[in-house]
Parts: sequence; structure tokens; C-alpha cells
Amino acid sequence: MTGPDTLAVAAVALGAFAQAATGMGFSLISAPALIAALGPHRGVATVLALALLASLLPLSRDWRHIRPRDTGRLLVPTLLGTPVAAWLLGAVDTRLLAIAAGAGVLAGVTLLACGLRSAFLQRPAGAWISGLASAGLNVIGGVGGPPIGLYAANAGWPPRQARATLHAFFLVQNVATVAVVGFVLPSWPAVAALAVGAATGMALSPRLSLTATRNGVLAVSCVGAIALIATAL
Repeated sequence: MTGPDTLAVAAVALGAFAQAATGMGFSLISAPALIAALGPHRGVATVLALALLASLLPLSRDWRHIRPRDTGRLLVPTLLGTPVAAWLLGAVDTRLLAIAAGAGVLAGVTLLACGLRSAFLQRPAGAWISGLASAGLNVIGGVGGPPIGLYAANAGWPPRQARATLHAFFLVQNVATVAVVGFVLPSWPAVAALAVGAATGMALSPRLSLTATRNGVLAVSCVGAIALIATAL
């Protein structure tokens, strides 16, 4: 494997670990490296395909803790917004998409790091704004997590319910986004790295500090987003 491919596989493993341990983080960590290695369109499609597995594996254990009403409240605007976002962004230059994806990750990381709290996000309109924003970012760069992470942080769900609900949301969202943008079969090293990362995250999640894991996800995501923007300029 080339240097970029090796970095992408490592990012997949780290992203899968973060996803299993916290409920999000796979796309934030892996998307910049995969898009840099494969290009915006193929990279995004690969991120989405791998993200399905990154949510499915831990959900197979934690599905009993899903909050169905909250999952549905977020999925309705997301599923409605996904085809619209794909249609609006379909003709945009790939370099601009890469820059936009990197900027979207940076914006989301900044807001999550600041611990944004808002009563608005606890209202029905907050779920709609979060879902629509997630749909747009997922189509652009496979990074629909930050708006949903902000919503979940403001909702105050117990940790295990939060992880399960996020896994369920991202699983359905990524199936819908793949149906719109197209499916790309990931390489076997990427799938193997994801399986190892997810299994490790599932095994260690009860022993990890959620704060430390979250801060690590944000730091790696920030570096990856900057690298993605730099490669597109």
C-alpha cells in the first residue's frame, strides 16, 4: 500500500474504535484521510459504506438501548433532505466539495469542543435543523455526525442510550445516503481495520473515560480536516 492508503486504513481503524466507544467519530476521523486518498466522490462513497459497518457492529450488542422516538425525530428531516442535498451539490467541482467537507468538519469539531448548549436544540425545530444539516454534510463529505452530536449533547441522554441511538441514526442515514450517491465496495484492508477497531472499542468502552475519548476524536478530526483542505488547495 502507498503512504496515503496506509494512513487511510489507520484512520478507518481509529474511527471505528471511536464510533464503538462513543457512538460517533468514524466519519470525522476517517473521511479526511479516505477523501484525500481516493478523491472526493469515491472517498465519500467509501466512507459511507464503511460507516454502515461501523454502526452495525456495536448496534448488534446495544440495540435494546435505542430511543426510537428520538431516532425517528432526527431521521425524518435527514431522509427528506438527503436527496435534495445530493441534487443541489451534484454539479459542484470536486475540489470545492473537498474544501467544503473539511470546513464542515472543522465547524462541527469547534462547536462540539465548545460544548454548545442551546434550548432551541431541545425543541422540534432543533431536531429538524440538526437533521437537515447532517444530511447536507453527509452528502458533501460523509461527515453528518457533528449536528447530531450537538443535538445529543443537549438532549442529556444516558451514555449507553446515547451510543445506541446514535448508532441507529447513522446506520439508517448512511443507507439512505449510499442509495443517493452510489455504493463503492471498500478494500479488504479497510474492512479488516474497521472490524479490529470496532471490536477493540466495544471491548474497552466500559473502561474508557468518555471525556478523554471524545477529546481524542476531536483532535484527530481537526488535524484530518486541515489536511483535507490543504490537499484540495
